[in-house]
Amino acid sequence: MSTHELYIHAPDETTWQIPATGAARFSWEYDEGRDRLLALYQKGKDKQWDGAKRIAWDLEVDPYDPLGTPDESMSLYGTRHWDKMTDRDKGELRKHYASWQFSQFLHGEQGAMVCAARIVESVPDLDAKFYSATQTMDEARHAEVYGRFLHDKIGMLYPINDNLKSLLGDTLRDSRWDMPYLGMQVLIEGLALAAFGMIRDTTDKPLPKQILAYVMQDEARHVAFGRMALRDYYKQLSDAELREREEFVIEGCYLMRDRLRGVEVLENFGIPKAEAEECSENSEFLALFRQLLFSRIVPCVKDIGLWGKRLQEAYVDMGVFEMGNANLDQLMAQDEEIAEKLDAERFAAEEGARVAEVEDMIAAGEGK
Repeated sequence: MSTHELYIHAPDETTWQIPATGAARFSWEYDEGRDRLLALYQKGKDKQWDGAKRIAWDLEVDPYDPLGTPDESMSLYGTRHWDKMTDRDKGELRKHYASWQFSQFLHGEQGAMVCAARIVESVPDLDAKFYSATQTMDEARHAEVYGRFLHDKIGMLYPINDNLKSLLGDTLRDSRWDMPYLGMQVLIEGLALAAFGMIRDTTDKPLPKQILAYVMQDEARHVAFGRMALRDYYKQLSDAELREREEFVIEGCYLMRDRLRGVEVLENFGIPKAEAEECSENSEFLALFRQLLFSRIVPCVKDIGLWGKRLQEAYVDMGVFEMGNANLDQLMAQDEEIAEKLDAERFAAEEGARVAEVEDMIAAGEGK
């Protein structure tokens, strides 16, 4: 079935074209590179996986409760609209919310794939080109698995959110080679990681938990790559150049914060846009969710050297300034450990099933 048949409403355009600017850069230095980046490149090669095989696609998913979403997490909870809804209506709402969330993940991953390819093209250093090539493959795999989940398990997609589209467009239109790093690796990937993690850690559904855990294992490397490359480069920039990038971060963070309302979902349930925005703004759960989503971005921005007065004031205004003290390395290590633990549990269960099958065959043979 064509994806366009599954969209809740047709996207404005079938293909989105962004005029490319900036130079393609070649490096003729093939001998050495930065040890940290080359080690990350090796890890990127070693950790490749097949989305068709590593994920247990035979697991059943209830499209009307694909994530085990608690009532309190939906912005209509506690409103007059919620009180009027039947159980079937609430199941339909859960389906739409999951579709909306994973659709934005899917569109973001395609954006990440394009940005990683742009970094391969434009970054001046060969070691960074090498790593970005592995990331391009990672992002293609992520788009593949999110697309398959939406197609096969939920059967519904939402078009790209306007604010996510705006940030992607700004990132890709900029001719400076570091902007795909900053827009994608730091802002969009950082926010996505926090969103993935919140769902991964709260869902009781095994298939989405697998998908999110394995994607996050890759994303931990991607954010590390952005931090390494930008930290080195931003040490060389003037105060004026750093302020330009801080302004980009401020605008991007406000865009991403406003992206997370899910107003499109409520509009599809007949709720006027202004009232839908009010429901989302007044939801205690979503207020906490929006705040926690910056847990990966703020310490990363601070780490790469963008921490001017205007940026700090913006984070105070958003209520996320204190997150600058979070231990990003520890968060990333936990992401990798969770995926490895999930693998170990799955392999142990599969091995146990194989052993039981062999024992049953032996017992059957002895009984003849």
